Amino acid sequence: MNAASPAPRRVRVRAPRLVGKGGWLNTGGKELTLAELRGKCVVVDFWTFCCINCLHVLDELRELEEKHRDTVVIVGVHSPKFAHEAEHRAVVDAVERYGVEHPVLDDPELATWKQYAVRAWPTLVVIDPEGYVVAQHAGEGHVHAIERLVEELEAEHAAKGTLRRGDGPYVAPEPEPTALRFPGKALLLSNGNLLVSDTTRHQLVELEEDGETVVRRIGSGDRGFVDGGAGEAGFSEPQGLALLDEGAVVVADTVNHALRRVDLATGAVTTLAGTGRQWWQGSPTSGPAREVDLSSPWDVALFDGRVWIAMAGVHQLWAYDPATGTVEVTAGTRNEGLVDGPGPEAWFAQPSGLAATADRLWLADSETSALRWVDPDGSVHTAVGTGLFDFGHRDGAAGQALLQHPLGVTALPDGSVAVGDTYNHALRRYDPATGEVTTLATDLREPSDAVLVGDDIVVVESARHRLTRLRLPEEAVRVEPVARRTQRAATDVTPGTVRLDVIFQAPAGQKLDTRYGPSTRLLVSATPPELLLAGEGAGTGLSRALELNPAVGRGVLHVSATAASCDDDPAGQHPACHVHQQDWGVPVRLTKSGADRLPLVLAGMDA
Repeated sequence: MNAASPAPRRVRVRAPRLVGKGGWLNTGGKELTLAELRGKCVVVDFWTFCCINCLHVLDELRELEEKHRDTVVIVGVHSPKFAHEAEHRAVVDAVERYGVEHPVLDDPELATWKQYAVRAWPTLVVIDPEGYVVAQHAGEGHVHAIERLVEELEAEHAAKGTLRRGDGPYVAPEPEPTALRFPGKALLLSNGNLLVSDTTRHQLVELEEDGETVVRRIGSGDRGFVDGGAGEAGFSEPQGLALLDEGAVVVADTVNHALRRVDLATGAVTTLAGTGRQWWQGSPTSGPAREVDLSSPWDVALFDGRVWIAMAGVHQLWAYDPATGTVEVTAGTRNEGLVDGPGPEAWFAQPSGLAATADRLWLADSETSALRWVDPDGSVHTAVGTGLFDFGHRDGAAGQALLQHPLGVTALPDGSVAVGDTYNHALRRYDPATGEVTTLATDLREPSDAVLVGDDIVVVESARHRLTRLRLPEEAVRVEPVARRTQRAATDVTPGTVRLDVIFQAPAGQKLDTRYGPSTRLLVSATPPELLLAGEGAGTGLSRALELNPAVGRGVLHVSATAASCDDDPAGQHPACHVHQQDWGVPVRLTKSGADRLPLVLAGMDA
């Protein structure tokens, strides 16, 4: 669009104020207002740091930030799901941990979330240089559409004289001089040393047995996807580690969507699996490992002769076979939730920690606050946890015990397992023999992994940037039980028939991609299941009649929608294709005065 083109017609709604009790980060202590940002294109990113889709969007936004640095200001609004995420210190840590280089508003009470009528993490809202909301997109995969809109806004407002170029309000925080920075996972090496993924610094660090003295660093320290020697190789937020054989380690290189191999003798890094691109709907799910896209692999473990992968980005388990150099899905449907059963039918929610024994693969399923395991036949079981919205710190029988977003799991010599109960700042223990959950240690800071070293357990205290050595206690620590449920305002809907409409319109310059059949998919379920009398299951239409049970007063509707579009350019032989996807958990309350229609905006709609 050139400056002489007429401005596109859009419904213009004045953007509400940005307010949050936690205040502003990455601004040098300054409070920001939308009035101060007038003249800029503002992209407001509603996110929370537990959400893998939100982390994907942070990475999608990096290129937009860099390319349009003098005209675009991205503002993060941190909107918590878990109780821990409402702690200001935790938000400060997350902003550094994930390399967020734009202003962030800490909104622990969801004040701005409510003002903008947001329903899902993540949601992106575009505000034009005159302070009006012009678009809203839920989910990931929309930055290409937002960039096109930004280019239109730049041209339109440059012609009107309402575009202001120049530096934005971001102020980088001072770096901290610690040996580790938000370490993720650890591994005991055969020489007694410890290998740690130094996640925020994009490196691996080998430490002596004391867990403090640095032996060497592997990786340049710059975010990148580069094979080569120890000093030149590039990682991007590496996490999980596992011994591949006596001389090599496999690394879950999370933001590079890849598995890497490190030669322990030389420190040389090569790529085992992944292309560096994130997996999208329709991509292959098996084949030669270097040709298949992965999605945020968070941990790895050698089990039953293969390297199993906690594929957090698509809520599945995959496996890499070193003998054949191939990868494949081993469990999970890509639907987010907690469903046991045969591997192909099971549901996970951001599996983030793995530990193998001879007969079980244990896993920390973080978003369901669950401890689960996989048998050698591939069947999936849950030991602790009930679903996406219940969490807390409660010991006792596994059926009523609660965790809060665990990221690590460690097999113990007696057959029990230790759980890095990350958001409870605790180390917990589950004993399969008794079915009991106990607390081993508290006052840790976001423990994300642990490894056995002799009679001790060494805990990765991610938010304290260190390893902490503990003696395994003979008796459990007693704690006061706490049970919580995700706090979000419920939507009032009428009992009986409610129309669910997922609103999608292909962004400007694109059209629905129907070359291989229907371009949309909708999946609906509920917690409790009795809430839905009719309307659950999968289908291709984005509208559906739901029948809600009058006998169930409230619950959560789980809605997952996908739409595929491609560039609408008759001259292009190979149009670029895009996938728009989002999962919603919509708390609902059934009342006679409630609405009989539930609209959810997926993408492509101007506000």
